[in-house]
Amino acid sequence: MTPNQVTAARVVAGFLAVAIFTVLGRKIWADAGALLLIIAAIALDALDGYLARKRNLATPLGAQFDILGDRIIENLFFTFFATAGLITVWVPVFFFARGTITDFLRAVAAKAGRNGFGKNSMLETNWGRAIVASRASRVAYAALKCICFCWLGLELTIERSSALAMSEPIALTLRAATYSLCGATVCFCLVRAVPVLWEGRRFLATLAPLPARAVGVTR
Repeated sequence: MTPNQVTAARVVAGFLAVAIFTVLGRKIWADAGALLLIIAAIALDALDGYLARKRNLATPLGAQFDILGDRIIENLFFTFFATAGLITVWVPVFFFARGTITDFLRAVAAKAGRNGFGKNSMLETNWGRAIVASRASRVAYAALKCICFCWLGLELTIERSSALAMSEPIALTLRAATYSLCGATVCFCLVRAVPVLWEGRRFLATLAPLPARAVGVTR
């Protein structure tokens, strides 16, 4: 498989997980299957990057497609779990807003010949690269999202199963852990956006102004 095919496969796995939770929910075997698909969707995120590096198939288009896959998975899972009542709706709102703004700035930087995470990236400062582009940061962020999604899927499975009924103290403990985990994921997400916002602002000057006639201005 090519890296782009792997990226497409993880997006499909994400939608299948949500579909199973929605259509076949409250059956423990179905919820367990959906949880496995969530794990697969996250695991495939690491596989596409590995294949791109191992087979020397990394391309600017593939990098953008990978980012698109990340955005779809993030918004899909967080929106679903918000509608299921496990987290506040502000979580998917933060991720959607952050992703839209940073992707816009990356697109503007790409027009100026700056893209990816290497030497030709839009990030010139060492601290910016450490927060956004370093392997440690990317692995930690991916791991945190993986744990968060899997935890939410597990909590939903437990809440729906009568065979796994919990006492109120245990339920409150699980909910507190959910809020803490989601809060940490949101904070990490926003922190990783700071260098992109700070360094991306200079590329806005490269946008050519529209002609007066194009914006409906007459003289």
